[in-house]
Amino acid sequence: MKMKIGLGLYREQLTPDNYRFALQSGATHIVAHLTNYFAGKDPKIDSGDNGGWGDCSTDRLWTYEELSVLVEDVRAGGLELAAIENFSPRFWHDILLDGPERGVQIEALKQLIRDAGRAGVPCIGYNFSLAGVYGWTRGPYARGGAESVGFGVEDAPGAVPDPDAPIPDGMVWNMRYRRGVPGAKSISVSNAEIWDRLSRFLKEVVPIAEEAGVMLGAHPDDPPAEVLRGTARLVNRPEKYDRLMSIIDSPSNGLELCLGSLQEMPGGDIYEHVRRFARSGRIGYIHFRNVKGKMPRYVETFVDEGDIDMAEIVRILRDENYQGVMIPDHTPAMTCAASWHAGKAFALGYMRALVQNAHALGPSQSLAHDLAAE
Repeated sequence: MKMKIGLGLYREQLTPDNYRFALQSGATHIVAHLTNYFAGKDPKIDSGDNGGWGDCSTDRLWTYEELSVLVEDVRAGGLELAAIENFSPRFWHDILLDGPERGVQIEALKQLIRDAGRAGVPCIGYNFSLAGVYGWTRGPYARGGAESVGFGVEDAPGAVPDPDAPIPDGMVWNMRYRRGVPGAKSISVSNAEIWDRLSRFLKEVVPIAEEAGVMLGAHPDDPPAEVLRGTARLVNRPEKYDRLMSIIDSPSNGLELCLGSLQEMPGGDIYEHVRRFARSGRIGYIHFRNVKGKMPRYVETFVDEGDIDMAEIVRILRDENYQGVMIPDHTPAMTCAASWHAGKAFALGYMRALVQNAHALGPSQSLAHDLAAE
């Protein structure tokens, strides 16, 4: 067994043609986004305007039948479904906000997790955040002027979202779950409050996930600010992943390990943290993404040009016998008629070459340092 290569697809991209593209690019697994960002339009990963990533107010809870069809469709395309990424805010806005529908939404998510396990979905990725992804700008930040995203870029083209702008009423996780009420009080949450909400959430749903054979994988905050839009952030330092996992000790309380997000965080050694998390056995899947810079300024790059030595990451995963899935996450858009496909194909080819030659990459460059620290 060895680590596996996957491809993330948005809802409108879950098609036979894209399954063939994934196979042709060397992927064996799919991570599916069922939350309908941007209402089915070609989604560009940025902060959006004040409407965020779109309106999810009409989203309905995914059923066992829908999940089963997804698993079988992916399998019919010659692939396996590795995970579903992200709950629609419509399903859990009052879990995040600690609102009046919290209890009902908890029970609905429990049933969704049971149905996912029964349908053969092994992992659900999530990001416990009120502000979500916000504050990014798009620009020619990657090699050759390829369009990617960045945070804190002083000369960014176009308008730069204000990281202190309050979250509008009716919005959470950078999506609108209902029409806002004029004059409503803006949303805020303290560090203690957001950790309490996460703790209660995990203690209620992780036992259900464990029974269902599903891992819940927590994505770290991006951008990894201390506060964004007046709300405290959770996993904005690598060690806060340890705090999250300690809330309930279960193989179902795991990580959606985003390398780019970890690298953006101030301080710490990404190689040490990746080794430690891989050793824990609680990585659901990995976002294999590279960046240049750290908070308060960073930009996303092609997988081979950022600050992370991706070959060293693969050496570490090899040494720790990681057998899970890695996906490119989002990639810079290349200048051609099929910019999304070209960017993904480049990343997948680079990843596949590293994985196929993992045995020949030599010893880990960080292992001696890590062993000396133990």
